[in-house]
Order: sequence, then structure tokens, then C-alpha cells
Amino acid sequence: MAVDLALAIAHHLLILGLIVMVALEFARLRPGLTGAELTALARLDAGFGATAALVVVVGVLRVIFGIKGYQYYLPNPWFWGKMAAFLAVGLCSIPPTVALLKWRKAQQTDPSFTPTDAEIARIRGLVLWEIRLLALVVVFAATMARLG
Repeated sequence: MAVDLALAIAHHLLILGLIVMVALEFARLRPGLTGAELTALARLDAGFGATAALVVVVGVLRVIFGIKGYQYYLPNPWFWGKMAAFLAVGLCSIPPTVALLKWRKAQQTDPSFTPTDAEIARIRGLVLWEIRLLALVVVFAATMARLG
């Protein structure tokens, strides 16, 4: 029971961390990004990726070692909805990561470089989708816990 509780706490805190990081990324993605701001955003994005990986690892550990066991999760449609939404978050996070790396490299080459307003708007739109999809992950998790 202690292992199950520790894994549940870790999983929930990691998801909360993802939500905070993606909200910060959305708030900081503004026109006129400086080199320092781009560096901070890239670090934040890397933290988001590392935290997402930990969410997956801890989630798998919950399925294997949690009290409910894999027999509860695998046939549960809400579990698979949550997995699909989380996968969609991951897919939406790829273009922002690539853009941030590209922008940082461009700014290192040319310190006056700033991404265009259109580029930032496009990336902000994807980050907003990440936020929406993370909210859906939470909805599926709560539904799974009550209806699964």
C-alpha cells in the first residue's frame, strides 16, 4: 500500500508540474524574445520533456506495482483515452521544441534575431493545445477513477 501511495503522489505531482511548466511556457512566449528569454524558454521546455518522461515511467510503475494492477487499467476505455490525450500532448510539444532550438541557434549566430510574430503565434497556438489536452488527461483520470 505504501508503494501505491508513493507512486500515486509522485504521478500527481509530476502532472501538476507539467501543467505549471506548459502554462509558464505559454505566458513567456511573446513577441520580441531576447536571447536570455529564449534560453530560459528552452530550459523550461527541456524540463517539460524530462517531466513528461517521468510521468510515463511512474505511470507504468503504477500500472505494474499499484494496488489496482494492470487488470484494472488495460481494459479501461478511460485509461486509453488518457493515454491518447497524453500522446497528443507529446505530439503537440514537438514543433515548439524544434522552434525553440532553431530560434536559439539563430540568435546565437545573429544576436539581433527575433522570431516573427507569426512564428510565435503559431507556436503559442500549439502550446495552448498542450494545455487543453493536459486538461483532458485530468478529466479522463478523474473519470477513470470514478467510472472505471
